[in-house]
Amino acid sequence: MLVRVIATIVLVAVFWLAARRASLVPGRFQGAAEMALDFVRVNIAEEVLGKESGRRATALLTVIFFGVFAMNITGVVPFLNIAGSSVIGVPLVFAVIAYIGFIAAGVRAQGTGGFLKSSLFPPGVPKFLYVILTPIEFLSTFILRPLTLTIRLLANMLVGHLLLVLCFGATHYLFFEAAGGMKALGTVTFAAGLAFTVFEIFIAALQAFIFTLLTAVYIQLSEDAH
Repeated sequence: MLVRVIATIVLVAVFWLAARRASLVPGRFQGAAEMALDFVRVNIAEEVLGKESGRRATALLTVIFFGVFAMNITGVVPFLNIAGSSVIGVPLVFAVIAYIGFIAAGVRAQGTGGFLKSSLFPPGVPKFLYVILTPIEFLSTFILRPLTLTIRLLANMLVGHLLLVLCFGATHYLFFEAAGGMKALGTVTFAAGLAFTVFEIFIAALQAFIFTLLTAVYIQLSEDAH
């Protein structure tokens, strides 16, 4: 929980500092923050939802992207060394936010009845098949979407944390406790730990992108009648 609090404070502080003295001609820090924000707005929100719907969803998608990334990246920060998203609470909270977001978008675009109808009763299907399709669509839309968002993020960050623990734990044992020629293997596990650290930085950003992209896709599916 302390790691999560620290990640949240740092994230808020970074964007507060970037926006505190915002100017028409941005400096390097402000420019970097604006590039990061534009990445979410252009490459996720507008790319998936179009300009109008993307503009409405940009705030939500931005919070999800940078929130997930901040919680992920703590796994490779010295003295923190555990991802805030490697315990189920954070992935579940972000999944619930995405869940509420795509349902609200669908209701706003189609109305409650229209959203439920398009979600549960796909057009162009013989009516007798609704007995089978409607429960499947209900499970897929209202149960499996938030569950898969949660489990995907949790599993990726937990596995990465365990790999780093194994590599550096083995390095410590081989360097300081193993005998004879076994000590040389410590260089192998240490190199593997460094490689996995770099890989975890990439995974932290990738999982934030995937989580946000899937949220945008779910919003798009909710807004458009089948």
